[in-house]
Amino acid sequence: MSGFVEKPEPIQVPGLVHLHTGKVRELYRNEAGDLVMVASDRISAYDWVLPTEIPDKGRVLTQLSLWWFDQLADLLPNHVLSTELPAGAPADWAGRTLVCKSLNMVPVECVARGYLTGSGLTEYNESRTVCGLALPEGLVDGSELPAPIFTPATKAAVGEHDENVAYEEVARQVGAETAAQLRQATLAAYSRARDIARDRGILLADTKFEFGFDGEGLVIADEVLTPDSSRFWPAEQWEPGRAQASYDKQFVRDWLTSAESGWDRKSEQPPPPLPQQVVDATRAKYVEAYERLTGTAWN
Repeated sequence: MSGFVEKPEPIQVPGLVHLHTGKVRELYRNEAGDLVMVASDRISAYDWVLPTEIPDKGRVLTQLSLWWFDQLADLLPNHVLSTELPAGAPADWAGRTLVCKSLNMVPVECVARGYLTGSGLTEYNESRTVCGLALPEGLVDGSELPAPIFTPATKAAVGEHDENVAYEEVARQVGAETAAQLRQATLAAYSRARDIARDRGILLADTKFEFGFDGEGLVIADEVLTPDSSRFWPAEQWEPGRAQASYDKQFVRDWLTSAESGWDRKSEQPPPPLPQQVVDATRAKYVEAYERLTGTAWN
């Protein structure tokens, strides 16, 4: 049992039809048929959406995604039509709202890995492969891979794990031509972002993208290259062979699994609220990632 500890009631706005409540985002459709995505300050860990929010998190994710869309613009079109606030929307939606094209989404999490960690490391330790791709002997947690790899996953519902799959399974599900497009676009976007991040003293260990089709063309959608969809590591602290310092919700995970929280991850009980020091430290990490990557002060 997992999912929302407390599922929020969506805000009703005249002219917008609420479609879906995700882990972080609320999705609406406007009268023109466009999608309106609103990034909340919710945070998830261990397949639970926690009862405590991280102030400004939704704005950081949205503004960082917009910055990355600009960095990738010559590689891939994106789904953003406008950042203007819909008429009648709450003032709190400012800076966290995107009006987007409605796309025919591909039901695949398109993951690129340049370093070995997470579920990739688990599979490697069992079989020396990741998503069926053979890797050299001797790699450890945090090792840089010989070249970036495309390791797709099937999309899961809230409260469930995405499942890593082989490229051949993606080709079977969406067709060989679309699978090849997804792999090429994912690795091209990852490689561009990796180089940009490295210039700013950050290693992009892995990231996931979502794509859809606008007519015949492939379009990058949702959020891109944020601490929620990517593992960013401070380059100066990188040390293969151990878990890496990270610009993400590691403070949250560490506290939830500590004796202080009193929560048993294996139980069916929902996790408790986060203490203020964990909220503050996590917010600071999101803001630091934004500032280091963009070179712009958060305000």
